[in-house]
Amino acid sequence: MLVVDVPEIYGSCDARFAEVCSALARNFREHGEVGAAVAITIDGRPVVDIWAGWADRARTRPWQRNTLVNVFSVGKAMVALSLLILVERGLVDLDAPVARYWPEFAARGKRDVTVRMLLCHRAGLPAIRRPLPSLAMYDWALMTSALAEEEPWWEPGRKHGYHVNTFGFLVGEIVRRVSGERAGAFFRREVAGPLAAEFHFGIGPEHDARIADYLLPESDEHLADYLVAGEPSQIGDDGEERRLLLRRVYANPPGLSGFGTVNTRAWRAAEMPSTNGHASARAVARVYSALACGGATGGFRLLRAETIEHAITEASAGLDVILRRPTRFGLGFQLTRPECPLGTNPRSFGHFGAGGALGFADPDARLAFAYTMNQPGPRWQNPRNRALIDAVYASL
Repeated sequence: MLVVDVPEIYGSCDARFAEVCSALARNFREHGEVGAAVAITIDGRPVVDIWAGWADRARTRPWQRNTLVNVFSVGKAMVALSLLILVERGLVDLDAPVARYWPEFAARGKRDVTVRMLLCHRAGLPAIRRPLPSLAMYDWALMTSALAEEEPWWEPGRKHGYHVNTFGFLVGEIVRRVSGERAGAFFRREVAGPLAAEFHFGIGPEHDARIADYLLPESDEHLADYLVAGEPSQIGDDGEERRLLLRRVYANPPGLSGFGTVNTRAWRAAEMPSTNGHASARAVARVYSALACGGATGGFRLLRAETIEHAITEASAGLDVILRRPTRFGLGFQLTRPECPLGTNPRSFGHFGAGGALGFADPDARLAFAYTMNQPGPRWQNPRNRALIDAVYASL
């Protein structure tokens, strides 16, 4: 067991949720936390807003109230939310072919791929086969054109597999085609701005001093081995074909998953909604607080309740052909499941991010939860976010 000094915890916490502060302290003491923040709302009211630790590897920059950090796949739910806004307005039909909005997408057997299939990871486009040049992920037009030209890796609609790094480009391009705005600008205008939520897709250099370094290894040389190891598998195929698929999913182009790139100015400036959203825990909780309360908070309506209900209805479940374990998805949201529960209520929904970051809404408790950090933990059943969630529900 790793034992370290526990940094001072700052912020505010209702006495009822004191155990959440204790759980955060234990994460530093026992689980190698470096810097982190936790935010929780109930009925739209903040009840926990705490932070502690360090924003850099050398532990010279304290984590502060306005610290932002890369939250990786937490952003998938945010770009999906942008598309759901367009669906609710009648501008996008979930069951229409993607090619209705993005004509080039129809190439190579994708004419019948629907918007719904993209949102629930059934489109068969988890990776691009042809090798792309290093850092090509910063070029939106290159990435989306490569995806439009890609042949599905499986028959669309027949099974599901987590679109780890392509989801944001696929969904974000529909947002761009329909709204006329880049995904980051649309999200800022329609969601982050009205909610006063500091969540950025593409962030300028004026914010660098308050962005925490994300402490990934500097090289992706052994990325495929890292991804194959350490997780339960119900497929059992770790052969070269499987490794090639993983390399394309996670490292085509090189740097796609953040190894060696995550803390660079180019990474922060780009728009990659699957991977490079920068946010505070407070911002993530603010968005989910609206979703937990029937779609509205603080006088602002984000979505209608019936749109949320449709989005959190199970659309994909069972064995995930990319992650090699059971997963559950609605339309852009991960749904709670026994091995990775989002609290104790069955209707909870949200999204995990690499290394343990998490945001979710529990509409039964009208509760929103967010956890951000810069020291990645286990990719599967992270003990840090689980301890915090358990502490929340023990306090209710």
